[in-house]
Amino acid sequence: MDIEARMERDDDDYTKDGTVDIYKKPANKKKTGTWKACPFILGDEGCERLAYYGMSTNLVNYIQQKLNLSNAASSRSVTNWQGTCYVTPLLGAFLADAYLGRYWTIATFSTLYIIGMAFLTMSASIGGLKPACDNGSCHPTGSQKTAFFVAIYLIAFGTGGIKPCVSSFGADQFDDNDETEKKSKSSFFNWFYLSINVGALIASSVLVWIQMNVGWGWGFGVPAVAMAIALVFFFSGTRLYRLQPPGGSPLTRILQVFVASIRKCNVKPPRDESLLYETSDVESNIKGSRKLEHSEEFRFFDKAAVETGSDKVNGSVNPWKLCTVTQVEEVKSIIRLLPVWATGIVFSCVYSQMSTMFVLQGNIMDQHIGPNFTIPSACLSIFDTLSVIFWAPIYDLVIIPLARKFTGHERGFTQLQRMGIGLVISIFAMVAAGVLEVIRLDYVRRNNYYDLTTIPMSIFWQVPQYFLIGCAEVFTFIGQLEFFYDQAPDALRSLCSALCLTTTALGNYLSSLIVTIVINVTTRNGKLGWIPDNLNRGHLDYFYWLLAILSFINFFVYLWIAKWYTYKKVTGKPALTR
Repeated sequence: MDIEARMERDDDDYTKDGTVDIYKKPANKKKTGTWKACPFILGDEGCERLAYYGMSTNLVNYIQQKLNLSNAASSRSVTNWQGTCYVTPLLGAFLADAYLGRYWTIATFSTLYIIGMAFLTMSASIGGLKPACDNGSCHPTGSQKTAFFVAIYLIAFGTGGIKPCVSSFGADQFDDNDETEKKSKSSFFNWFYLSINVGALIASSVLVWIQMNVGWGWGFGVPAVAMAIALVFFFSGTRLYRLQPPGGSPLTRILQVFVASIRKCNVKPPRDESLLYETSDVESNIKGSRKLEHSEEFRFFDKAAVETGSDKVNGSVNPWKLCTVTQVEEVKSIIRLLPVWATGIVFSCVYSQMSTMFVLQGNIMDQHIGPNFTIPSACLSIFDTLSVIFWAPIYDLVIIPLARKFTGHERGFTQLQRMGIGLVISIFAMVAAGVLEVIRLDYVRRNNYYDLTTIPMSIFWQVPQYFLIGCAEVFTFIGQLEFFYDQAPDALRSLCSALCLTTTALGNYLSSLIVTIVINVTTRNGKLGWIPDNLNRGHLDYFYWLLAILSFINFFVYLWIAKWYTYKKVTGKPALTR
């Protein structure tokens, strides 16, 4: 008994979720992970977000002023680029889950990120690459535009590669099989998002001011240095990290389920789920993944787990003919996530207005603070950041305990309820922006200020719309991070985090599409349209009302989807590497 007790005690010193340390040995709970490792991950994320927002927050103004593009073209360029930043996470997630693991994926793409930042800095500061300007007008050559866009799309691949990995890598530091660590994981997502916004706070205030008052070379150079510091932060915590080993190509496993199901389209799945194929031992046969319990939805895919006489070749299972229940449930989990994922696209479209239409709206308002100091319009995103910094700890320390008294739920609200609240708040953000534009245009009409480049109306009237967007983020974006990590199968967490991020990509593309349609429709018969270069003669308020209506419809669709969502259930242990 003494030997058994000692063995059990020794086993308790190690994680039970399949994680290993940097030396590929089982992760020791006392020496790795939890909040010991998190400061390095949070520091890395804070600096990386400072770099990203430092070059992206004011990008629409750089493109408009230095590359000499129109309001609409500048807005489309930024939203298309931002969309790419949130599509490339699919590549990083695939490599992380299948081959490299999250640690080495972050290290590899961070290097590419730094190269892109350095090239962007050179394109804004070195003669030949930097557009020539005189009398307030710039004259970029084709090669200079090319250099700029090559640089920002290198950054898109760099940031996209690490986006789905950092939050999941941080969550990997907490063992789901340890109740104490599991409770800390939810708080980690709040602090993770808080670190994002601390970086964004510095970017949207100090760096935007540097860009507008000192120069774009310095304005892009500081973010480049910040990204280098982020990588130093990340490597500094290496010995403390827990690493989830890659589980092989998730796309192959998913494809196997589809192929096996189609091959057996005429086979009827048994009503007794115990007759479906699954490995006999406690562990899953997918490295780093726990088994998943059978669910009743999408029973067509259960056909892939029905054993027939032709499923085995020389005693070995053909994975393209027979799949385990866990493998089938991986596919079902992703299918269940897709409708929830789709409702995040409209929210992301609303969020993208902060770096486009909000900035253009602010450009023609009075940006003075006192007689001598002016604040760039892009700097107002600082109020979105301050809103997040205010609401993130309030949510964790005040709202959760208060909500728990009424709902009885451990986290106050379910993840789906949390996201739904954010969707409602985003509607009010668009209403606030629309009301402000109605008031501004009325002021222009009453005073005949149509051709005035700066309307004597303080830019700080935009603060409510930024603050509401920040509040919505705390509910929806943090809720999404936690929801997609929690509901993803163990071996698909990077991929599902990337799937979550693609809502931002599609939201940006949707914004570009809406802008294009609005311009084409509203400029017919020689009309100026809703979004002309001179917004005093346009109707930006109509654009905001359109987004508010889309958000309202999207919320009710979300309610219907959330009502029918089934949470995943896990069982057993992950396949370990010991």
